[in-house]
Amino acid sequence: MDDDEDPETAGIRRGIELTPEDPVSEVVALAERAEAAGFDAAFASGHYFNRDPIIALTEMASVTDDILLGPGVANPYETHPVKLASQVATLDEVSDGRALYGIGAGDKSTLRNLGVERDRPLRRVLESFKVAQDLWTGNRVDHDGTFEAHDAGLNHGPYDIPVYVGAQGPHMLRMSAKHADGVLYNASHPADVEWAATQVEQGLADRPDERGDFEFFVFASVSVDEDAEAARTAARPPVAFITAGAAPPVLERHDIDQAAAERVGEAIEAGDYGEAAGRVTDAMLDAFAVAGTSMDVAERFAAFDEYVDGVVAGSPLGPDRETAIPLVSAAFDEAEDR
Repeated sequence: MDDDEDPETAGIRRGIELTPEDPVSEVVALAERAEAAGFDAAFASGHYFNRDPIIALTEMASVTDDILLGPGVANPYETHPVKLASQVATLDEVSDGRALYGIGAGDKSTLRNLGVERDRPLRRVLESFKVAQDLWTGNRVDHDGTFEAHDAGLNHGPYDIPVYVGAQGPHMLRMSAKHADGVLYNASHPADVEWAATQVEQGLADRPDERGDFEFFVFASVSVDEDAEAARTAARPPVAFITAGAAPPVLERHDIDQAAAERVGEAIEAGDYGEAAGRVTDAMLDAFAVAGTSMDVAERFAAFDEYVDGVVAGSPLGPDRETAIPLVSAAFDEAEDR
């Protein structure tokens, strides 16, 4: 904490991921619960096999008043970046200016299911949100890079929507710090967050002053329950996806066998998500999830606080998301008191 920071407002800022894996009506009810529990922002993930995140976020907007809302994260390979810009702008309109634009390169394993090659991910993400920002200011856009747009424009707006880049590797982290409003760093272990903070600092050194403040959020897979083992079991499916997408240096940092990680990815590509979860080891769980009781989770959150501006509690939240939301909130409270 800075010496001049107000102790009444200091502490870990609170975000939550509400994956639309359940019926939209249930996810909307969770958003109401999250707002009541004091969360600042809610993100909906964008996997093709779940329900549409923009529709879910729009419904969330209709029953909430203050919580910020955004895709976490939108994928500019599955959907054309100009269309994504219009969708997020529409969300901003219906939520009275509460939209956030979370954007990232997506999961390699599931993109292969769609016949999509994730080429030049850094350029794709950067070009996508830069084009979106041009469109939101009312400009017409011609673009010929990782995607094409010819005299594209929106007939609504203007909008002022913050951009948060979903990042894991060093280049994406540094690019985010230089160009975006914030980063959603996909990690759950303090060693990874400490490493990422050095990458962010390098990017910030090249950030133009006119771009304003930058926010560093860790987007952690969180699973909390009064039964610690039940929480760890619930964390296995999302950890499978994280493991499958982890770069070799990350696996090495946590002494995770690369061949074992590849076997997890093979099961995901085959669509056998239960088998993928079953191949998750305890070492993978410890590295790629914050799982246990609310006190366990609070300890990990407190370890993040030295490096980040806030934490997004990501999927699965717990064996039961409805009961997990107040437990995650309690973990934030406990972490801030430490």
